[in-house]
Amino acid sequence: MKAIKVASQQSVREFLDFPSKLYQADENFIRPLDEDIESVFDPKKNKLYKFGDCERFLFKNNSDETIGRVAVFTNRKYRQSQPTGGIGFFDCINDQSSADFIFNFSRDWLQKRGMEAMDGPINFGERDRFWGLLVEGFREPLYGMNYNAPYYKQLFENYGFQVYFNQLCFGRNIHDSVAENFLDMHARVSRNPAIRAQRLRVCELNKYAADFAEVYNSAWASHGEGKQMTERQAQKLFKTLKPVINEHISWFVYENEKPIAMWMNIPDLNQWFKYLNGRFGLWQKIFFLMVKKLRKNRKMVGLVFGVVPEWQRRGIDGYMIWEGTKHFRRTTAFEEYEMQWIGDFNPKMIKIAESLETTVTRKLSTYRFLFDRTREFQRHGSV
Repeated sequence: MKAIKVASQQSVREFLDFPSKLYQADENFIRPLDEDIESVFDPKKNKLYKFGDCERFLFKNNSDETIGRVAVFTNRKYRQSQPTGGIGFFDCINDQSSADFIFNFSRDWLQKRGMEAMDGPINFGERDRFWGLLVEGFREPLYGMNYNAPYYKQLFENYGFQVYFNQLCFGRNIHDSVAENFLDMHARVSRNPAIRAQRLRVCELNKYAADFAEVYNSAWASHGEGKQMTERQAQKLFKTLKPVINEHISWFVYENEKPIAMWMNIPDLNQWFKYLNGRFGLWQKIFFLMVKKLRKNRKMVGLVFGVVPEWQRRGIDGYMIWEGTKHFRRTTAFEEYEMQWIGDFNPKMIKIAESLETTVTRKLSTYRFLFDRTREFQRHGSV
């Protein structure tokens, strides 16, 4: 068995194509867009190259057949209790010895760069994409979410990886009944003339971006590892989302003119991208527009839900949920709702998700392997 560094166009193509070959019989697999993967490995697009190193490799058997792939990286911004590197975009045939070869290679690569542990599968980037190993809920992945076969769990754990934290996704059917307490909250808050709910409108995108940043910084950034978001960053985010924004499914609540809550949702892009086989050139973009117009998207994804502290536990969440739900039940074809993952180290956020009358739809795990096998393993602390 041998490792080949991905450097040539041919090896890049093999790196991108390998998962499709591995999962050709798996009806749940949706190939990520090639350009989304490649942007991770482009120093011009990925700012983290300023803070670390990243290389990716293919692994071939003695018959010169590709049996696996991986990306290995260090990131000085990824601060842990010991210097910790990462592995991501791991794929491998169902063979422990092949997986062990890939893991040993990755460990050696990281040790040479001063690392004392490796986490995986994670991304050389932010946690909102390509992060974690799917261990429960083997269904079509949300856009930007990892997907893998069930046997991967054994490959990681048999090698010695341990769960650093679990990542839980929550969801519900949009037309399921809403709890009586939500309706009571809605009725109570509706009597306050200073409170109103309003759906996002693209024609005023900068205004809603500013409102989003205000609520986000008050409601979320102070929790755990949250970061403050500037208005400019919010505007950039909303500009990126603009092509896929559905004006009926993202909602804000105001006290007079002050934003006090927001519920940001978008269509699940994978319900359209699954027809493109990873490509997004000119013809695929034209085809995408046709598919988007002709095929109704039945699934929406929850990005962020937040209420400013002074209005928490006062019924604003129930008011906003019922206002939004009544509207998009009537005006859209969405039938299923699923939230992006929440770490099990954050019980406050999990409680908020559960308050929306959701159930766990899938679970992913972030694994850690300590190079010093005598060292005590510790899970991610609660926030």
